[in-house]
Amino acid sequence: MRSKRLAAASAVKAGSSSTKIETIDGIEGSVSNMKHVYSRKKKIVDSEVKVIGSSQAFSPYDWSKVPRGLQTKRRSNRENAVSGQKKMLDSTVFEGYLEKLWMSFSEDKRSSFTYLDCLWFHLYKDSSYKAKVLTWIKNKHIFSKKYVFVPIVSWKHWSLLILCHFGESLQSESGTRCMLLLDSLEMADPRRLEPDIRKFVLDIYKEEGRPANKNIVYRIPLMVPKVPQQTDGVDCGNFVLYYINLFMEDAPDHFSMEGYPYFMNKNWFTPEGLASFCKGLSSAKSDV
Repeated sequence: MRSKRLAAASAVKAGSSSTKIETIDGIEGSVSNMKHVYSRKKKIVDSEVKVIGSSQAFSPYDWSKVPRGLQTKRRSNRENAVSGQKKMLDSTVFEGYLEKLWMSFSEDKRSSFTYLDCLWFHLYKDSSYKAKVLTWIKNKHIFSKKYVFVPIVSWKHWSLLILCHFGESLQSESGTRCMLLLDSLEMADPRRLEPDIRKFVLDIYKEEGRPANKNIVYRIPLMVPKVPQQTDGVDCGNFVLYYINLFMEDAPDHFSMEGYPYFMNKNWFTPEGLASFCKGLSSAKSDV
Protein backbone atom coordinates (compact mmCIF):
# COMPACT_ATOMS: atom_id res chain seq x y z
CA MET A 1 0.00 0.00 0.00
CA ARG A 2 2.75 2.47 0.95
CA SER A 3 4.80 1.71 -2.17
CA LYS A 4 1.72 2.20 -4.35
CA ARG A 5 1.05 5.57 -2.73
CA LEU A 6 4.62 6.69 -3.33
CA ALA A 7 4.55 5.46 -6.91
CA ALA A 8 1.37 7.41 -7.55
CA ALA A 9 2.81 10.49 -5.90
CA SER A 10 5.89 10.38 -8.12
CA ALA A 11 3.63 11.43 -10.99
CA VAL A 12 2.48 14.54 -9.11
CA LYS A 13 4.51 17.68 -9.62
CA ALA A 14 4.61 19.82 -6.49
CA GLY A 15 4.17 23.32 -7.81
CA SER A 16 5.42 25.02 -4.64
CA SER A 17 8.70 23.11 -4.42
CA SER A 18 11.93 24.97 -5.07
CA THR A 19 14.62 23.09 -6.96
CA LYS A 20 17.33 25.73 -6.68
CA ILE A 21 19.97 25.39 -4.02
CA GLU A 22 20.83 28.64 -2.39
CA THR A 23 22.84 29.83 0.58
CA ILE A 24 21.37 32.02 3.29
CA ASP A 25 24.25 33.47 5.30
CA GLY A 26 25.87 30.05 5.52
CA ILE A 27 22.66 28.02 5.91
CA GLU A 28 22.21 26.01 2.75
CA GLY A 29 19.35 24.09 1.24
CA SER A 30 16.11 24.42 -0.65
CA VAL A 31 13.66 26.29 1.57
CA SER A 32 10.10 26.49 0.26
CA ASN A 33 8.33 29.84 0.68
CA MET A 34 11.62 31.64 1.41
CA LYS A 35 12.81 32.79 -2.03
CA HIS A 36 10.96 36.11 -2.02
CA VAL A 37 12.02 37.04 1.51
CA TYR A 38 15.80 37.30 1.43
CA SER A 39 17.53 40.13 -0.40
CA ARG A 40 20.96 39.02 0.81
CA LYS A 41 20.89 35.47 -0.50
CA LYS A 42 23.42 34.40 -3.09
CA LYS A 43 22.88 31.75 -5.76
CA ILE A 44 25.68 29.21 -6.10
CA VAL A 45 26.24 26.09 -8.16
CA ASP A 46 25.47 22.65 -6.78
CA SER A 47 29.12 21.62 -6.61
CA GLU A 48 29.85 24.45 -4.17
CA VAL A 49 27.05 23.62 -1.75
CA LYS A 50 27.42 21.85 1.57
CA VAL A 51 23.79 21.30 2.44
CA ILE A 52 22.64 20.93 6.03
CA GLY A 53 22.75 17.30 7.05
CA SER A 54 25.20 16.24 4.33
CA SER A 55 28.14 15.63 6.65
CA GLN A 56 28.83 13.88 9.93
CA ALA A 57 31.22 16.65 10.97
CA PHE A 58 29.04 17.65 13.90
CA SER A 59 27.28 14.37 14.57
CA PRO A 60 26.31 14.06 18.24
CA TYR A 61 27.74 10.57 18.38
CA ASP A 62 31.16 9.38 17.25
CA TRP A 63 30.58 6.11 15.41
CA SER A 64 34.33 5.48 15.25
CA LYS A 65 34.17 4.67 18.98
CA VAL A 66 31.89 1.69 18.39
CA PRO A 67 33.81 -1.59 18.91
CA ARG A 68 35.00 -3.09 15.63
CA GLY A 69 32.92 -6.25 16.00
CA LEU A 70 29.75 -4.26 16.58
CA GLN A 71 30.55 -1.97 13.66
CA THR A 72 30.91 -5.03 11.41
CA LYS A 73 27.59 -6.40 12.59
CA ARG A 74 25.89 -3.07 12.06
CA ARG A 75 27.43 -2.70 8.61
CA SER A 76 26.24 -6.17 7.65
CA ASN A 77 22.74 -5.49 8.92
CA ARG A 78 22.63 -2.22 7.04
CA GLU A 79 23.79 -3.74 3.78
CA ASN A 80 21.38 -6.65 3.99
CA ALA A 81 18.27 -5.12 5.47
CA VAL A 82 18.14 -1.36 5.72
CA SER A 83 17.86 1.43 3.22
CA GLY A 84 20.93 1.29 1.04
CA GLN A 85 21.50 5.02 1.48
CA LYS A 86 25.24 5.62 1.89
CA LYS A 87 25.09 9.22 3.00
CA MET A 88 22.84 11.30 5.20
CA LEU A 89 19.88 12.98 3.51
CA ASP A 90 20.60 16.68 3.06
CA SER A 91 17.88 19.28 3.53
CA THR A 92 17.14 19.62 -0.19
CA VAL A 93 16.61 15.92 -0.76
CA PHE A 94 14.77 15.49 2.53
CA GLU A 95 12.27 18.24 1.66
CA GLY A 96 11.71 16.78 -1.79
CA TYR A 97 11.06 13.33 -0.37
CA LEU A 98 8.73 14.76 2.27
CA GLU A 99 6.68 16.58 -0.36
CA LYS A 100 6.45 13.37 -2.38
CA LEU A 101 5.39 11.41 0.70
CA TRP A 102 2.82 14.06 1.62
CA MET A 103 1.20 13.94 -1.81
CA SER A 104 0.95 10.14 -1.62
CA PHE A 105 -1.81 10.51 1.00
CA SER A 106 -5.37 11.42 0.11
CA GLU A 107 -6.58 14.98 0.60
CA ASP A 108 -8.98 13.72 3.24
CA LYS A 109 -6.15 12.10 5.22
CA ARG A 110 -3.95 15.19 4.91
CA SER A 111 -6.70 17.45 6.28
CA SER A 112 -5.88 16.48 9.89
CA PHE A 113 -2.14 17.03 9.49
CA THR A 114 0.34 19.61 8.35
CA TYR A 115 4.13 19.89 8.38
CA LEU A 116 6.69 22.65 8.65
CA ASP A 117 9.57 23.16 6.27
CA CYS A 118 12.53 21.06 7.37
CA LEU A 119 14.75 24.12 8.01
CA TRP A 120 12.33 26.33 9.91
CA PHE A 121 13.23 25.06 13.37
CA HIS A 122 16.92 25.45 12.52
CA LEU A 123 16.38 28.99 11.24
CA TYR A 124 14.20 29.92 14.23
CA LYS A 125 17.24 29.59 16.49
CA ASP A 126 19.01 32.31 14.45
CA SER A 127 17.84 35.71 15.68
CA SER A 128 18.14 37.10 12.14
CA TYR A 129 15.34 34.82 10.90
CA LYS A 130 13.31 34.11 14.04
CA ALA A 131 10.55 36.65 13.33
CA LYS A 132 10.20 35.54 9.71
CA VAL A 133 9.94 31.88 10.68
CA LEU A 134 7.21 32.62 13.22
CA THR A 135 5.28 34.53 10.53
CA TRP A 136 5.58 31.59 8.11
CA ILE A 137 4.32 29.23 10.80
CA LYS A 138 1.37 31.51 11.53
CA ASN A 139 0.42 31.30 7.86
CA LYS A 140 0.29 27.50 8.14
CA HIS A 141 -2.68 27.70 10.56
CA ILE A 142 -1.30 24.88 12.65
CA PHE A 143 -3.88 25.32 15.41
CA SER A 144 -6.55 24.07 13.01
CA LYS A 145 -4.80 20.70 12.64
CA LYS A 146 -4.76 17.68 14.92
CA TYR A 147 -1.10 16.93 14.26
CA VAL A 148 1.84 19.03 13.09
CA PHE A 149 5.11 17.47 11.96
CA VAL A 150 8.23 19.51 12.71
CA PRO A 151 11.38 17.96 11.20
CA ILE A 152 14.45 19.01 13.16
CA VAL A 153 18.01 18.97 11.91
CA SER A 154 20.52 19.75 14.64
CA TRP A 155 24.16 18.72 14.99
CA LYS A 156 23.85 17.09 11.54
CA HIS A 157 21.16 14.76 12.85
CA TRP A 158 17.48 14.47 11.93
CA SER A 159 14.71 13.97 14.49
CA LEU A 160 10.96 14.56 14.45
CA LEU A 161 8.79 16.70 16.70
CA ILE A 162 5.02 16.14 16.52
CA LEU A 163 2.65 18.73 18.00
CA CYS A 164 -0.60 17.03 19.00
CA HIS A 165 -3.95 18.84 19.35
CA PHE A 166 -2.46 22.31 19.72
CA GLY A 167 -5.83 23.82 18.85
CA GLU A 168 -7.01 22.74 22.29
CA SER A 169 -7.20 25.46 24.93
CA LEU A 170 -4.22 25.66 27.25
CA GLN A 171 -6.67 25.59 30.14
CA SER A 172 -8.33 22.40 28.92
CA GLU A 173 -8.35 19.47 31.31
CA SER A 174 -8.76 16.80 28.60
CA GLY A 175 -5.01 16.15 28.49
CA THR A 176 -4.82 15.49 24.76
CA ARG A 177 -2.48 18.37 23.91
CA CYS A 178 1.10 17.15 23.99
CA MET A 179 4.35 16.89 22.06
CA LEU A 180 6.17 13.81 20.81
CA LEU A 181 9.87 13.73 20.01
CA LEU A 182 10.86 10.78 17.85
CA ASP A 183 14.58 10.14 17.56
CA SER A 184 16.38 7.20 15.95
CA LEU A 185 19.54 7.93 17.96
CA GLU A 186 18.50 7.64 21.59
CA MET A 187 22.12 7.50 22.73
CA ALA A 188 22.50 11.14 21.64
CA ASP A 189 19.97 12.24 24.32
CA PRO A 190 16.96 13.65 22.43
CA ARG A 191 15.96 15.74 25.44
CA ARG A 192 18.90 18.02 24.80
CA LEU A 193 16.50 19.73 22.35
CA GLU A 194 13.81 20.37 24.96
CA PRO A 195 14.83 23.93 25.98
CA ASP A 196 14.76 25.11 22.36
CA ILE A 197 11.49 23.26 21.69
CA ARG A 198 9.83 24.91 24.71
CA LYS A 199 10.92 28.39 23.58
CA PHE A 200 9.79 27.60 20.05
CA VAL A 201 6.31 26.58 21.19
CA LEU A 202 5.93 29.57 23.51
CA ASP A 203 6.83 31.96 20.68
CA ILE A 204 4.34 30.25 18.34
CA TYR A 205 1.57 30.86 20.88
CA LYS A 206 2.61 34.51 21.24
CA GLU A 207 2.78 35.03 17.46
CA GLU A 208 -0.72 33.61 17.11
CA GLY A 209 -1.98 36.09 19.71
CA ARG A 210 -3.10 33.25 21.97
CA PRO A 211 -2.84 33.26 25.76
CA ALA A 212 0.77 32.31 26.37
CA ASN A 213 1.43 31.89 30.04
CA LYS A 214 4.96 30.52 30.20
CA ASN A 215 4.26 28.23 33.13
CA ILE A 216 1.28 26.65 31.37
CA VAL A 217 3.06 26.26 28.02
CA TYR A 218 6.04 24.70 29.72
CA ARG A 219 3.75 22.12 31.32
CA ILE A 220 2.66 20.72 27.94
CA PRO A 221 3.94 17.12 28.10
CA LEU A 222 6.92 16.30 25.89
CA MET A 223 7.21 12.55 25.46
CA VAL A 224 10.10 10.66 23.89
CA PRO A 225 8.81 7.20 22.91
CA LYS A 226 11.30 4.37 22.46
CA VAL A 227 11.06 3.97 18.70
CA PRO A 228 13.18 1.80 16.34
CA GLN A 229 16.81 2.91 16.19
CA GLN A 230 19.25 3.42 13.36
CA THR A 231 22.29 1.16 13.21
CA ASP A 232 24.65 3.57 11.49
CA GLY A 233 25.45 7.26 11.39
CA VAL A 234 23.55 8.27 8.27
CA ASP A 235 20.03 6.82 8.23
CA CYS A 236 18.37 9.36 10.55
CA GLY A 237 16.64 11.22 7.71
CA ASN A 238 15.12 8.02 6.36
CA PHE A 239 13.85 7.13 9.83
CA VAL A 240 12.17 10.53 10.24
CA LEU A 241 10.40 10.18 6.90
CA TYR A 242 9.24 6.67 7.83
CA TYR A 243 8.04 7.88 11.24
CA ILE A 244 5.91 10.48 9.44
CA ASN A 245 4.58 7.92 6.98
CA LEU A 246 3.52 5.41 9.63
CA PHE A 247 2.19 8.02 12.04
CA MET A 248 -0.08 9.45 9.36
CA GLU A 249 -1.37 5.95 8.64
CA ASP A 250 -2.12 5.01 12.24
CA ALA A 251 -2.56 8.18 14.32
CA PRO A 252 -5.66 8.09 16.55
CA ASP A 253 -8.39 10.68 16.04
CA HIS A 254 -7.85 11.83 19.62
CA PHE A 255 -4.40 11.34 21.09
CA SER A 256 -4.57 10.71 24.85
CA MET A 257 -2.04 10.15 27.56
CA GLU A 258 -3.93 7.01 28.58
CA GLY A 259 -3.25 5.43 25.20
CA TYR A 260 0.41 6.50 25.01
CA PRO A 261 2.67 5.27 23.45
CA TYR A 262 0.13 3.60 21.13
CA PHE A 263 2.05 1.96 18.29
CA MET A 264 5.28 3.88 18.93
CA ASN A 265 7.64 1.32 20.41
CA LYS A 266 10.85 -0.46 19.51
CA ASN A 267 8.89 -3.02 17.48
CA TRP A 268 6.94 -0.42 15.54
CA PHE A 269 8.47 -1.55 12.25
CA THR A 270 11.14 -3.87 10.90
CA PRO A 271 14.38 -3.10 9.04
CA GLU A 272 12.80 -4.78 6.03
CA GLY A 273 9.82 -2.43 6.20
CA LEU A 274 12.14 0.56 6.32
CA ALA A 275 14.18 -0.82 3.43
CA SER A 276 11.06 -1.21 1.28
CA PHE A 277 9.95 2.33 2.13
CA CYS A 278 13.37 3.79 1.26
CA LYS A 279 13.40 1.90 -2.01
CA GLY A 280 10.13 3.61 -2.91
CA LEU A 281 11.65 6.99 -2.07
CA SER A 282 14.77 6.28 -4.10
CA SER A 283 12.70 5.32 -7.12
CA ALA A 284 11.27 8.84 -7.05
CA LYS A 285 14.66 10.52 -6.61
CA SER A 286 14.83 11.78 -10.17
CA ASP A 287 11.74 13.87 -9.47
CA VAL A 288 13.21 15.50 -6.34
